[in-house]
Amino acid sequence: MSKSKKTLGLITAPGYPNKIGKELQSQLPDLLSYYVDDQYEWHSDYIEDPLTGGTEKSLEVLGDTMDKKAEEEWDFAICLTDLPLFKGKRPIVAEAFEEENVALISLPGLGSTPMLKRVRESILQLVNEMYYGSSDEDREKAEQRIQSKDDGEHEELKNKSSTRLVGKRAFERLSPIQRETPDENESNIDVRFTVKSRFSGALRVLTGMVRANRPWAMFPAFMKVIIIAFTTGSYALVFPTLWQLSNNYGIWRMFMLSIVAILAMVGWIILAHRLWERKSDSGGNDYLRKLYNASTFFTLLVTVCLYYVLLFLLFSVAVIVLIPIGMLESQLSGSTGYVNYFYIAWTATSVSTIIGALGSALENEDVVLSSTYGYRQRQRYEKIKESKEEKKEAEEEKKEAAEEKKEAAEEKKDAEEERD
Repeated sequence: MSKSKKTLGLITAPGYPNKIGKELQSQLPDLLSYYVDDQYEWHSDYIEDPLTGGTEKSLEVLGDTMDKKAEEEWDFAICLTDLPLFKGKRPIVAEAFEEENVALISLPGLGSTPMLKRVRESILQLVNEMYYGSSDEDREKAEQRIQSKDDGEHEELKNKSSTRLVGKRAFERLSPIQRETPDENESNIDVRFTVKSRFSGALRVLTGMVRANRPWAMFPAFMKVIIIAFTTGSYALVFPTLWQLSNNYGIWRMFMLSIVAILAMVGWIILAHRLWERKSDSGGNDYLRKLYNASTFFTLLVTVCLYYVLLFLLFSVAVIVLIPIGMLESQLSGSTGYVNYFYIAWTATSVSTIIGALGSALENEDVVLSSTYGYRQRQRYEKIKESKEEKKEAEEEKKEAAEEKKEAAEEKKDAEEERD
């Protein structure tokens, strides 16, 4: 006898959430059968939709999710958004509405790593909540079922509790996610998962936003800057002045020079590409604007640090190739050795970053812009606007066609009456 089918649909915002949805699509059916109910044949589907990633209000996200669920004829629907969502200033990690079988997950609320595992466990828990219910009795029933199946299968699932969103990990102990029942006036939400502490919650969201920005994806845009910086630094390596500077610099001065070089690069990119979100005349969410700017800064900081390390490795090779140890000994006072190569490469990296890289243009500005929240949101708003305009035009065309059809019918009727 064939099993009845149940379908879970994932609605993903463009970018990183869409990548997660694609990776989880093949994994979820078997896990849903294990974690929720094995009496059904589970299917998983996902679609990308900018509408669910175009608002910072969780109720609007759930509303869009309900519309898509009805349109696609799914049994359950969960939206994965890369936008931070808040209840006051407490981060919302996930919400579920049992009556409509829809839920949402705010990826920044889950923190930075390991993202895929946390999202997978969150999806399973939310479907379990919607399937069995969120009351204490429903959760106890779900708990008994989960514990009865705790037979070593699917050991990759850290969460075997019916009340936790994700399994216990180190970060969850430092910044625990709490399960709460929404206020009475929130009739379209049955369960919500938030971070109680504002400080650890802000840290969670910020690291999650940086993770969603994917700093490593921005790295190819730096290739032109790397070439300019390395060319500048390589030219300076043949002059003893750089050797003498590195020999006289103390370790703290070296660190200070590195910090100045990295921050100068980050600041230049922000200014040159206008990445800083300004306070709008219409007001807006100032706290969210600050989060956007902080995530932009730290995303670029990670990228520039990767750039700095690569440049240092290139200079380390160049120093060994270009500077003979005997010439180094003749130019420097005191004892010299191969450790001086390390300091010369370090100094060249910092100096070339400041002198050679500043003022040069990144190779692909779109890559940099698309790695910031403000730009992605503006792009999504444009898509939403275009989608609404297209929908409006289609409705008007449909209305005009109906009117023309009505007029043709009336003309036909009049013609028939005249013949009679």
